[in-house]
Amino acid sequence: MNKDKLKICHVITRMIVGGAQENTLLTAIGHLKKGHDVTLVTGPSPGPEGELLKTRDISGLRIVVNPHLVREINPYHDIAEYFSLKKFFTVNSFDVVHTHSSKAGVIGRLAASSAKVPFIAHTVHGQAFHTYEKAWKNFIYKKSEQIAAKHCHRIFAVAQAMVDQCVSANIAAPEKYKVVYSGIELEPFLNSKPDCELRKKLGIPDNSPVIGTVARLFPLKGYEDFMPAAEIVSKKHPDTCFLIVGDGIMKDKLQGWAESSKMKFFFAGLVPPSEVHKYTALMDVLVHLSLREGLPRAVVQGLASGKPAVGFALDGTPEVIIDGKTGFILKAGDVQGVSEKINFMLENPDKAKEMGAEGRKIVSEKFDWKRMADILEEEYFNR
Repeated sequence: MNKDKLKICHVITRMIVGGAQENTLLTAIGHLKKGHDVTLVTGPSPGPEGELLKTRDISGLRIVVNPHLVREINPYHDIAEYFSLKKFFTVNSFDVVHTHSSKAGVIGRLAASSAKVPFIAHTVHGQAFHTYEKAWKNFIYKKSEQIAAKHCHRIFAVAQAMVDQCVSANIAAPEKYKVVYSGIELEPFLNSKPDCELRKKLGIPDNSPVIGTVARLFPLKGYEDFMPAAEIVSKKHPDTCFLIVGDGIMKDKLQGWAESSKMKFFFAGLVPPSEVHKYTALMDVLVHLSLREGLPRAVVQGLASGKPAVGFALDGTPEVIIDGKTGFILKAGDVQGVSEKINFMLENPDKAKEMGAEGRKIVSEKFDWKRMADILEEEYFNR
């Protein structure tokens, strides 16, 4: 192994526009800038979530699309993927194979172990097993993770909650884990200011408060609770506008609900990661009610923009929304509580700004993407 230059391969199931994907891409870019030889293996990424690799310049990064790397359980593709990855790892003699996401994480680690890769790592961005999944699927997911954990040297997690959940499920011993907070490109958010032209383009009236959320329009992403909470808020503060940033299979349903409610909803659609700061800058409060999350990247982005946040006490959310300090945390499903906290911040704008400022300070210290890449590089070298 070259002491100064590593051959690194990151493997992830899909490169949609999402938190785990941004984390992986920024890590790869960070290591490229350090002079390492970096390859990214991913499966096809079609669909309404967008394709992250089309949103930015990735010159220097070797991209390999493996057609067998699919999200759904598929014996044919899964077996073919294992053997194709094993051959790919062997032929390229990587120093490090770092897997991301559940499917790529399990099969990728097994293939890398069989190929005798010197250092194999995995990052837990979120759990495949969770409260809202079927029991038999959770059993399979946990067993798969337990097996895969035996075939890697280190497991990183984007939040302490992920480590606690894995240890509780007997995936691996605590000492195998290390928390590495998911970094973002902070500068655009730290320096963001409301864009009057964007506000006008979206149709949001001047001086109306804006409650926003940034999440894919998919089940378990919080919209089942966000919409009813918005309705309660609107009854007390009828001028409030609700900005939804994202796209997905629930789009028609949510737009239909918004139209029938006659509330002030604005759908921004799928926004490139480089543009998200322009939308968080328009918000007075960011609401993130996802029921399944590793560490909520959207909350970090909102706080970096100086906006207080409201979320559920699930997974890594309490590690960024510090109750009463950077926003408010509530029990999952507490729609009434969510609406009350939003109303509180609308009625106490000075307190809301104070929370947003504190949030900006905290995330600027913990969530810089270059810091994340440096920590992981050090782990690779100190294996």
